[in-house]
Amino acid sequence: MKKIEFKVDNIAVSVVMFIVCVSLISVMFMQFKTVEETDITEIESMRETELRETLSEWKTKYEQTNEKLEDTKNKIEEYNQKMEKNEETSVLIDKELEQSKLNIGKTDVEGEGVVIKLNDNDDNDIIASDLIELINELRYAGAEAISINDIRIINSTEIVDLDNFSYISVGEQRLESPYVVKAIGNQTYLSSILNLKDSGYIDKYKNSGKSVEFETKKKVEILKYNGDMNYKYLEIEEDQ
Repeated sequence: MKKIEFKVDNIAVSVVMFIVCVSLISVMFMQFKTVEETDITEIESMRETELRETLSEWKTKYEQTNEKLEDTKNKIEEYNQKMEKNEETSVLIDKELEQSKLNIGKTDVEGEGVVIKLNDNDDNDIIASDLIELINELRYAGAEAISINDIRIINSTEIVDLDNFSYISVGEQRLESPYVVKAIGNQTYLSSILNLKDSGYIDKYKNSGKSVEFETKKKVEILKYNGDMNYKYLEIEEDQ
């Protein structure tokens, strides 16, 4: 009886193994059939389309980036041009400002010119009108800058006698003898005007008994005007 049972068990196992093998073979054949029925060209076509789309997207991005780059370059060039123009404008403004300061006496200056020294003596004292006449003569002769005892003379500088001619006020500063007048300009022309025979300032004042010394110099230094420039009547005209 035992032997018969063993054979039955063997048969059952064999049948099961056969069914499993048949099932596996069937699945394999189905897979092969599916692969054969698949259109390889379609797969490749799909890949090519995707690649074309991707390439198109990157090309678009590149073109956009390139446009931005060109736009940035143009802006940088524009900024550089503006900076150069601003620098040029700044230089011109600085030059005009320096020239304006020079014209109104707000800058230390030096150059060729003349020096005249006026002294009180036992017979005559220097008074304000003596200095005013000398300043006018120097301006007439083309002096570009003038000072009295290192006080810069500008158009609004007042030169007056005070305390019964005890001293002279120049630009509200009290001065006493000697009075050293410096002028920058063409020293030859300045000298010729001041030293005209008899009618020139030097001869005329020496002949009147006043003490006057004169010299030409290759380098005359005149300090800037340090006072306030207050105008009572000047106003900036507004555009209509």
